[in-house]
Amino acid sequence: MRSKLFVPGARPELFDKAMASQADALSFDLEDSVPEAGKAQARAHVADVLRRAATRASGKQLIVRTNGTSSAQFDADLAAVALPGVSLLNLPKIESVAQLLAAIARLERAEQANGVERPIGLLINIETPKALRTAAELATAHPRVAGLQLGLGDLFAPNGIHRELSNVHATLFAVRLAAAEANVFACDGAFPDVTDTEGFLAEARIAQQLGFIGKSCIHPRQVGLANATFSVPPAMLEEARRIVAASASAAGNGHGAFLFEGRMIDLPYLRRAEALLAAASPPVA
Repeated sequence: MRSKLFVPGARPELFDKAMASQADALSFDLEDSVPEAGKAQARAHVADVLRRAATRASGKQLIVRTNGTSSAQFDADLAAVALPGVSLLNLPKIESVAQLLAAIARLERAEQANGVERPIGLLINIETPKALRTAAELATAHPRVAGLQLGLGDLFAPNGIHRELSNVHATLFAVRLAAAEANVFACDGAFPDVTDTEGFLAEARIAQQLGFIGKSCIHPRQVGLANATFSVPPAMLEEARRIVAASASAAGNGHGAFLFEGRMIDLPYLRRAEALLAAASPPVA
């Protein structure tokens, strides 16, 4: 999921354009982009597009960002969009394990009512100081948690934190380690200025270097930037293949660690090479 394109649930005229984009994932939004008076209509629009055969056949990962679990809209969101074919629900404003587990219980009831056989995963937003402090607890709280997503706008702006790269790096690093503790993925949040290509790329490069899988996009013009930043270069994949092959040879000679092109390779570096190759290989149907 190199790129995750936000699609406002209240803008159905954008759905087909989003589907035709190069985004790996589409995140239909029922929260911030939808005014309170339009929540019910937006839910209906998103539920309709999720039920279409063409949507499910698009090959894109389908995600829905719900309203907050404490809002009056949350149960209606679940009833409408907890559907077969939905890969992830993106839950905003989660701050505690108890809040998360209560939301999962409500999701389970909605899945049962909607005939969902494969449990829908959860992408948890880290967008408040408390959520950042408890991120590892949230990530390890339940097997449904597939990943953490950073929301720098919500985290920084209300608290007067400047969005300079040193602050961005520190926060990304904290979220990435929390995700690593739980062995789930970390996805970078959105960059608000669609005209600032260099600003988007600066944040995306930091996230990529820290092991994030991709970045959220608020406009199709950002999708190509994210895809390019988070794609593994062919030379890196080829090196990973050589490392794995050299490891097999070394193991045959009774060596756990070995020299590879002047560098010492042991288990952590081998696991990284294996992970790169696994991520690059298409899943077997």
